[in-house]
Amino acid sequence: MVLNTGRTFFRSTTAAAALIALVAAGTTPLSVNHAFAQAQAAPVPNSLQPRAQGPASVADLAEGLLDAVVNISTSQTVKGQDGESGPVPMPKVPEGSPFQEFFDEYFGKQKPGQNNPSHQVQSLGSGFVVDAAQGIVVTNNHVIADADEIEVNFNDGSKLKAELVGKDTKTDLAVLKVDPEKHKLVAVKFGDSAKTRIGDWVMAIGNPFGLGGTVTLGIVSARNRDINSGPYDNFIQTDAAINRGNSGGPLFDMYGEVIGINTAIISPTGGSIGIGFAIPAELASGVIAQLREFGETRRGWLGVRIQPVTDEIAESLGMPSSKGALVAGIIDGGPVADGSILAGDVITRFDGREVNNVKDLPRVVAESPVGKEVDVVVIRKGKEQTVKVKLGRLEDTDQQAKKDDQSSQGEDNNALHGVDVLGMTLGSLDDDSRKSFGIAKEVQGVLVTEVQKDSIAANKRIEAGDVIVDIAQETVSTPEDVAARIEKLRDEGRKNALLMLASKTGELRFVTLQMD
Repeated sequence: MVLNTGRTFFRSTTAAAALIALVAAGTTPLSVNHAFAQAQAAPVPNSLQPRAQGPASVADLAEGLLDAVVNISTSQTVKGQDGESGPVPMPKVPEGSPFQEFFDEYFGKQKPGQNNPSHQVQSLGSGFVVDAAQGIVVTNNHVIADADEIEVNFNDGSKLKAELVGKDTKTDLAVLKVDPEKHKLVAVKFGDSAKTRIGDWVMAIGNPFGLGGTVTLGIVSARNRDINSGPYDNFIQTDAAINRGNSGGPLFDMYGEVIGINTAIISPTGGSIGIGFAIPAELASGVIAQLREFGETRRGWLGVRIQPVTDEIAESLGMPSSKGALVAGIIDGGPVADGSILAGDVITRFDGREVNNVKDLPRVVAESPVGKEVDVVVIRKGKEQTVKVKLGRLEDTDQQAKKDDQSSQGEDNNALHGVDVLGMTLGSLDDDSRKSFGIAKEVQGVLVTEVQKDSIAANKRIEAGDVIVDIAQETVSTPEDVAARIEKLRDEGRKNALLMLASKTGELRFVTLQMD
């Protein structure tokens, strides 16, 4: 607080409060001056201590980095609508029209293949040099996607053609190469984004709206942001101005090291509103190294289907908190198809790294080398244990999507009706029921033949034709097994029951049903 009393400025609330109190008590001006001097010298309370200030200027820092940041210009040939060829027919004009001569001249010059002619589309983005000797430039994949030609423009106005070394759509990264013999390159290096703290100063340099090298300053607003743009979302959020054209440009710390690659913004207008996102260097550097070496990514693969651990699932498994990733299924032929990890396990730690939520596991697995043997900590039937797994390789062509279920449910199910539990009518799974509901032979468990409308089961989207495989990690094979297991969980004081369900084709998922 600063009080202006003519010529005297009181630079602390302590000094100002002391003076006000003395004046109110009728103290003489001389004693006031003496008291004020003492108050000014008095230590400021800890709660009022000034915090570390931001940089007075980033001019020197920016000057040393601008030459390493480049503009990426791409061009793409887009075919005309419908991809048709042949001349455009001349429109009919009234006889004797003064425009007849113009139309004859224009349409008469057409050649075959000129209908809906192709045209060039250009786009602009940003990038930065990471290896001056080899001419390696990093940018976003979406900046160069589908480009026929890529050109790198430097801060001094010179330009070089670039070739694509490799790209990764999952992290939106791409590596380019230019001829280092044709231009003197300046490179920057990656910093340790894991040490970045919320509130740290950062600087972005890029090519917003095609304006060329532009410097903006801000802070780290948040970390580990998931904006649902890909399977490995772990963005740094910043309020440094990032606009269209900044994509692929670097986010620097105050040491001049790249801690992020600017890639996305949230904006209803298309301009910066102070919410931008950068791929952290700890994720980007590994991907870039693989793209440089192999021209593609080679990610580790565990071979499991996972889903979040909700509070209800945690309670049903006797876990103190909803932490980890629940294994909903095992992929045939995958690294853990040997039974080392089972459906129903909750993975809480992978290769020494904590798995706090379901999004953590794919990221830490993908960052691990193919073929590496790792320790995986799981909670199985309420007990923690460690298993050793040798990772496979994640292929982009892996068919991990759910299979289409084209089976139809039979109409006459009266003979299958049995035990009623939690809004479900259960029946035995035999040859007749399999045929009636179109259930695959490999699926084992207890058949759900009917679900009551607005019941607990219906609210969890359980349907007739689903098969209960196990309850609270214990297998069931008859409707009576299900009823007994539910009753036992109630006796143990559990509020929720965790059910593993199989679809008609064998796809597994977990649901929790409240038993109150």
